[in-house]
Amino acid sequence: MTTTVECDNVAFRYGRRTCITDISFTLRTGVTGLLGVNGAGKTTLMGILSTLRSPSSGRVFILGNDLSTSAGRSAAKRSLGYLPQSFEMMGFSSVLSNVEYSAWAHGVPGTDVHDAGIAALRAVDLLNLSTRRARTLSGGQRQRLGIACATVHRPDLLLLDEPTVGVDPLQRTTLRDMIAALGRRSTVLLSTHLVEDVARLADHVMIMHGGRLAYSGDTDDLVRTVPEAEDRAEAIETAFKAMAA
Repeated sequence: MTTTVECDNVAFRYGRRTCITDISFTLRTGVTGLLGVNGAGKTTLMGILSTLRSPSSGRVFILGNDLSTSAGRSAAKRSLGYLPQSFEMMGFSSVLSNVEYSAWAHGVPGTDVHDAGIAALRAVDLLNLSTRRARTLSGGQRQRLGIACATVHRPDLLLLDEPTVGVDPLQRTTLRDMIAALGRRSTVLLSTHLVEDVARLADHVMIMHGGRLAYSGDTDDLVRTVPEAEDRAEAIETAFKAMAA
């Protein structure tokens, strides 16, 4: 299976403060959960993988493209989609216009922008709201719009930062179904503090604590370390608490 992401001894410092250090892992097709408390370094790592930040040291490769070079960053950007925790949309523009703009920004040819936008909205079940102003959408609908904007160019790597936070249980279930479907054809890194997201979605899990990786491996292997747990979510939560103590 092709390696989508390779991080080798990555660190990021802001002034004298070390935000993350000694981060090494690989990602392949499927959903990987990134667990950690606030301040653990998850968003910093997502920023590096999205090319919005450059590591202070270490190397990052996305589909073989070295992010330390401008050519590598440009090539990587065409292959990734990123939904940040705070999704900035054009509120007074239509839902479809938001997705079409994202398609254009990600290099989709002009003649294909409209069709790509329609396909992306259909995939997240928002096509019936395509003419609505984006600002009128509910919280869950806005997250689905964010996923459409992040996937309109069909990226090989999708970075999702807390996509299920702040939505009702029904919308959360819908979003999880969409993320699971995306993980069957691409590499998805799901940053979250919700253990249930990881339990339901992730083939692999990384746990961050104090700017370092406390665990990186198969979710099933992590679950087996807590044989007394009643279910998968309880096992992950117990292991997570032990590592974050």
